[in-house]
Amino acid sequence: MLQETPASPTFSPLYRQIKSLILQGLASGEWRPGGAIPSENELASRFGVSQGTVRKAIDEMAAENLLVRRQGKGTYVASHNDDDPRLIFRFLRLVPENGTLEASQSEPLECWHAKAGQEAARTLGIRLAAPITIIRRLLRFGTKPVVIEEIYLPGETFSGLTLEALQEYQGSFYGLLETRFGVRMIRAEERLRAVAADRSSALLLNVAEGSPLLSVERVSFTYGDRPVEWRRGLYSTADHYYQNDLS
Repeated sequence: MLQETPASPTFSPLYRQIKSLILQGLASGEWRPGGAIPSENELASRFGVSQGTVRKAIDEMAAENLLVRRQGKGTYVASHNDDDPRLIFRFLRLVPENGTLEASQSEPLECWHAKAGQEAARTLGIRLAAPITIIRRLLRFGTKPVVIEEIYLPGETFSGLTLEALQEYQGSFYGLLETRFGVRMIRAEERLRAVAADRSSALLLNVAEGSPLLSVERVSFTYGDRPVEWRRGLYSTADHYYQNDLS
């Protein structure tokens, strides 16, 4: 049974300890994406703490989009296959100038297997020359091409991922990784800078060579802060802008 110890430099708050235990359950697959977790009363009994402590842990996890509260139904593990716009646009912050959220359509162009070079190995936390899968795809909003990106994945984690699988899947890319491989992205780090379109990207994005593009480099993490995706994208912002909410 956990004891409700006052916060100190040595001990984390009790609700954070409960949050860590719930995260362990998510990481181990005890509670799957889209599925319900036990009630607050059940978790309080399981961990030997008050219901209020459990509620505080769940509130923080819901704020981080790890869990989703559904009024009158319970609390569920967040999923990339959820239709909630807040989750769909959590990792793609490109918004049309009119402010209306619109779903993107993915057009996979290539998918091949290679060996990790130094940068990929360092970024993904894998050994040098370990197998990786590289995907090149185009994202359209409506009929307009807006994003061209290259995605690097650890080959051992996503063994069997093919161009055909990417073309056949009807949901989001992260939904595919979650459904087929049991890997859920829970957070990402991004670096942005302005670049000029080269000939290849200009042709794919239907812009003039030399046009300004937004370069977005992202590393995405699953449970345990393990990096499982590195992507580099070029965004056309002629009719879109990159939106980020700061709090």
